[in-house]
Amino acid sequence: MKYDINRPEKETQDEKEKYVLKLYVTGNTLLSMRAIDNITRLCEEHFKGQYKLNIIDIYHRPSLAWRERIVATPMLLIERPLCHRSFVGDLSNTELLLAELKKL
Repeated sequence: MKYDINRPEKETQDEKEKYVLKLYVTGNTLLSMRAIDNITRLCEEHFKGQYKLNIIDIYHRPSLAWRERIVATPMLLIERPLCHRSFVGDLSNTELLLAELKKL
């Protein structure tokens, strides 16, 4: 799955059934890189072809962080399926994250 770290992709009609995730990070910190690696690996292993992951660096896009009320990073927002859940940290507890995603 391709993604652009600074520019969220526009949603197309066929993506409405997929998981839509936004990961907010702050630069190339160790914690941010771990979170990117963890969520990418989890999605590729369990939801390949069924997800869209947007990675937003709030250093480059602070207005998006303000609009989404991001107060800590890395923060993963699950936008679809409709639940608007969020997780903070390096997302290393993949068992919990996978369980939450599969509940949706």
